[in-house]
Amino acid sequence: MEVINEYGSWLVFITAAFGFFMAFGIGANDVSNSMGTSVGSGTVTAKQAIFIALVFESAGAYLAGGEVTETIKSGVIDPMHFVAMPDVLALGMLSALFASGAWLFIATKMGWPVSGTHTIIGALIGFACITIGPGSVDWGTIGSIVGSWFITPVIAGILAYVIFASTQKLIFDTDNPLQNAQKYGPYYMGITALILSVVTITKGLVHVGLHLSNGETIMISSLISVVGIIFCHFYFRSEKFTQKAHSGTFGAVEKVFSILMLMTACAMAFAHGSNDVANAIGPLSAVVSIVQNNGDLTAKSTLVWWILPLGAAGIAVGLIAMGQKVMATVGSGITDLTPSRGFAAQFATAMTVVVASGTGLPISTTQTLVGAILGIGFARGIAALNLTVIRNIISSWIVTLPAGAFFAIVIFYVLRAIFN
Repeated sequence: MEVINEYGSWLVFITAAFGFFMAFGIGANDVSNSMGTSVGSGTVTAKQAIFIALVFESAGAYLAGGEVTETIKSGVIDPMHFVAMPDVLALGMLSALFASGAWLFIATKMGWPVSGTHTIIGALIGFACITIGPGSVDWGTIGSIVGSWFITPVIAGILAYVIFASTQKLIFDTDNPLQNAQKYGPYYMGITALILSVVTITKGLVHVGLHLSNGETIMISSLISVVGIIFCHFYFRSEKFTQKAHSGTFGAVEKVFSILMLMTACAMAFAHGSNDVANAIGPLSAVVSIVQNNGDLTAKSTLVWWILPLGAAGIAVGLIAMGQKVMATVGSGITDLTPSRGFAAQFATAMTVVVASGTGLPISTTQTLVGAILGIGFARGIAALNLTVIRNIISSWIVTLPAGAFFAIVIFYVLRAIFN
């Protein structure tokens, strides 16, 4: 308690800086995943991708990332264990933020796409184990996370394989690919609009107070889907679209999927921004709440106005400064992508997010997308995959939890020595 009373303002200032560092890491690593396939397939340039992701991620973080009332993300540890020592919890949140930011920075420099959520969870486990003990950790949650390393990439990979195979059979491996793209394209658009609407409503807009029932969500999403089908039915048969065929039949066909892929990437970026910004501002809001309430962990508190813009700004700066590194790994390092292949991977990721959200399975969008891209590679044959890159990515996933824990433990002891 003495630390809070004596250094409260300093704690808030340092935590804000560490929170910005964590948000920087999320922007540099996690956010890059949402646009990696668009860049790798040649749909947009890296600079264009950064601008698009900047708009949608920041919009998701700022407009729909509020009302973070839980002091600790994901229920990994119970803050009530720290009622008698709120200063320890505050220093622990500081440690978790800096540790997560450090690991995301290292992973980004290496070009490894890792999970920001899993990083912060590993950091929380580390400081909880050395302060309260292993019994304070919800190991059931940890078991689910480890299970998700294997389950979600496999699900996404299978879905991507099926989607890719369907486009080959219905469109590309036919006598008239352009005509079949005009025929089946609207239905791909309809299914895409349905899934993206569900993702946006359930993962993006719930934070702004839009709490719809499952039935209402499906009804609204279905209506949007039907509108998308009707619009694309006429657009793909319009003179404006058919003029694109002058660049070659397959160029025009791939244009259909580049539109769908870009839509998917934008929606996933918005949903990602609204959810994953909590990884940075959750611990920050916890420290601000502890200081404002003089160490009372049971007091209700609202999110301070400057925290959300800080998180959005950190994501934006990280994306601009270091985003291209992970984009290159996801977009071209695993396997060669075209718009149709990239669409299959992005769409499979969106579908897996919907399925996982419905079942309560903890999910990493990063690992899901990588699994989907692997599915595309397998559909083309094992020779189409860069096995060295895949090995490095999987190794970085396994290391993420212990790395977060290790950094958090070291930083916690350093901070405790400084403030004591």
